[in-house]
Amino acid sequence: MPKIVEKKREVRSQPKPATPQPIQERIQIYVDGPTLQEMESFDPKVVKGYTFNPTLFRNLGVTDYLAYAQKVISASRGLPLSLEVFADDEKGMIRQARILGNLAPNVYIKIPITTTSAVTTLPVMKTLVSEGYKLNITAVFTKEQVVPILSTLKNSGAIISVFSGRLFDIGVDAVRATQDIAQITHARSNCLVLWASPRMVYDALSAWKAGCDIITMQAGLIKKLSLFSKTPEEYSLETVKMFYKDAQESKYQL
Repeated sequence: MPKIVEKKREVRSQPKPATPQPIQERIQIYVDGPTLQEMESFDPKVVKGYTFNPTLFRNLGVTDYLAYAQKVISASRGLPLSLEVFADDEKGMIRQARILGNLAPNVYIKIPITTTSAVTTLPVMKTLVSEGYKLNITAVFTKEQVVPILSTLKNSGAIISVFSGRLFDIGVDAVRATQDIAQITHARSNCLVLWASPRMVYDALSAWKAGCDIITMQAGLIKKLSLFSKTPEEYSLETVKMFYKDAQESKYQL
């Protein structure tokens, strides 16, 4: 049997990759549902806006919707701030939108893509755009929902909030679906596309890859953005040290 000669593989030193551009310089970071204290503590170099909805207000223990809306406006430092209507009919949405939109020039009014009866809110958008209000169209899941509204919103600079995290929840490739929406939105309008309901900090990169302009993240995820500067080896060692420290402090014995 012929002798097998094993060739030595030449080991070459790999050039160190260039330091990646910080994610906050590639996509705008908005905070979703922060407390007033959190709003005062965020680094303005990272946070570029805020988003709220009735569920987030309820989670914060808010009982007076309008009074708390005024408080978050004061804490927003003039950054874009999205506040949502909660009426479920055309007239009610328009009335509430005017109230919220007249509170401050940095307010974007969140209008759900449909009513609870699955009726389009396009007539609401048409009225509010004609009156010059800034809009954030929320609870968007599909390109088919976006296409019919772009002719109305095309010159309004509105935000289209795609609930990408919830698309993942139902087994849909949210990156591809959101990318499709971003491409058609940018081609047909000056609207901004927002990646909503992220499930992990990596969604900031996914949102950027999908062509989104904005991602809204809760405070806990924003704090994790600093981890992007770590190597896997560094984070591995930190994890090992954490387990060891917790075991020591708990005085476990075997």
